Amino acid sequence: MWLLIFLVFFLIWACGVYWYLFRKPSPFTVESVRPAGPLELDQKKRDKVLKQGFTKERIPKNLDAIIIGSGIGGMTAAATMAKAGKRVLVLEQHDVAGGCWLHYFGQLHENGLLKVAMDQITEGQLEFAELPQHFDSIVIDDDKKRRDYAVLSGKTEMEQNLKKLFPDDVKAVEEFFKIMKVTARKIHYLAILKLIPQLFALFLLKSGIADLCSSIFRLSGSNATEMNNRLTSNKDLHVIFSYFFYGVPPKDSSYMINALMLHHFKRGAYYPKGGASEIPFHITKVIQKYGGSVLVRAPVSRILVDKTGAAYGVTVKKGDEHVEIRAPVIISNCGIFNTFQKLLPPEIHVKPGIQSRLDMMRPGKASFLLFSGFDATQEELDIVPNSIWLFKSNDMDAMMDEFFSMSKDEAPENVPMILITFPSAKDPTSQIRHPGKSCMTILTMVNYEWFEEWKDTRVKKRGDDYFNYKMRFAKCVFDWACKHFPKLRDKLVFQEAATPLTNMHYLSCNRGAIYSADQNLERFYAEAMARNRCDTPVKNLYLSGQDIFSCGIAGALHGGLLCASTVLNYPVYIDLLFIKKKLKWKKAKEAAKLAKQKHQ
Repeated sequence: MWLLIFLVFFLIWACGVYWYLFRKPSPFTVESVRPAGPLELDQKKRDKVLKQGFTKERIPKNLDAIIIGSGIGGMTAAATMAKAGKRVLVLEQHDVAGGCWLHYFGQLHENGLLKVAMDQITEGQLEFAELPQHFDSIVIDDDKKRRDYAVLSGKTEMEQNLKKLFPDDVKAVEEFFKIMKVTARKIHYLAILKLIPQLFALFLLKSGIADLCSSIFRLSGSNATEMNNRLTSNKDLHVIFSYFFYGVPPKDSSYMINALMLHHFKRGAYYPKGGASEIPFHITKVIQKYGGSVLVRAPVSRILVDKTGAAYGVTVKKGDEHVEIRAPVIISNCGIFNTFQKLLPPEIHVKPGIQSRLDMMRPGKASFLLFSGFDATQEELDIVPNSIWLFKSNDMDAMMDEFFSMSKDEAPENVPMILITFPSAKDPTSQIRHPGKSCMTILTMVNYEWFEEWKDTRVKKRGDDYFNYKMRFAKCVFDWACKHFPKLRDKLVFQEAATPLTNMHYLSCNRGAIYSADQNLERFYAEAMARNRCDTPVKNLYLSGQDIFSCGIAGALHGGLLCASTVLNYPVYIDLLFIKKKLKWKKAKEAAKLAKQKHQ
């Protein structure tokens, strides 16, 4: 066995030497990042970037790749390939580029890997505001006394704060943070499984060699509820260990993912200055700089496949016409179910290779979002920059099971958990752009089936029954928010509810699931991670986004980096790590120089 392990590590070392000696020109360089320019406040100029409509004349010549969908996964893959010298075209069915951008980001501290990656795909033009250390509030509002828990960022403060909140569970908190540390430091092993040859990856897992290297391969398939119960019997603490709800109860979720999500904010929480649209705005400009385009109102109706089973282009519906666009590489960022079941020809998606990939996933839970606007400032409303997670019980498994088993008529008045976030309070430029105004987003998860009867109706023409039904959900969650922020009600001037059908229409979310395929435990088993790759059984067709690695902005971004690495046959992560090291060395030299000057 030890001889076998030695041979495996020798092979990995040999591959690293080969990469170093024969590596391709890097798409990422320190020099490509420049100081951020001033915030663009002219909406017409912004619209020229974010709302460039699809026409035949705007299709770049000699395309190297077509990317379906302008979410962060697709845009990351597109920008990375563009910087590698490829001419790319991003096609977005909505009337504005950007996909679904929500909440906040973590791991954007100086020289963090995600910060380095974000700087590369925007060439340093995207700036972030760091939120207060108290970035999340968890409120358990059951029949007992209401409990409020503050979640703090900070290398040591996050853990110390939880110990103060739960003095009888200090050991449980310490053990959870040990798991967080292992997860954060070894998560790249799971990404490597997707980049090395699949047979080799499966060999490492099935032979047990992978488990000898790290516990991450077992941890990824660990049930969150079981792990929580091993640490403590305190149900409130269980909620804090698993409070990032994404449609999956803790009993069906990966403990690794839950730990990773909390660790994501350990070094701070951040929000883009200028609002969420700054992300696609600056990535689009990078894509354009290298000869590519991002075109909206460009719904892809079919992925074209030739007689040999290879993808060679797409068709875009333009009025009554279907415009054919060809490229040697097609990347889909619209989810595995949309890609395989809706965009591929029927004779292709019934093939065993496609079906086996689909069998690895199941549809995710749908979301319901309520957007509210207020004619008042943050100070006048007493709203906060931190996000608020409200729960009606500290038993997340029972609470979610009960809610999702309810009938269509029972559900609207019995929403058990919501996330409240105030984007205007997070963004320091909000009052410059929208003086005297504030906004709020509320998110919860719902069953698609509760809205399914209206699936064949037209947007904004779904009738009174649909409107009244969705507004029952809206009233429930808004009333709940007003209990915590009572000044909201009198200053409300705008409100719009987005149901699963809304998400399907504007964002092409399968069954209204903004987190794409279900983030259930089975998809995070190490073997499933190795098999769920960016390349597909259809030659020249690749997948990007949340279905490749994990959900959320960071998960989708890594899906884009993995996809670009696969298409380019080049591990771009190594370049990002080298840049990270260079920046750290540079900072250390500057600090040493400054210290020397002070000493003199």
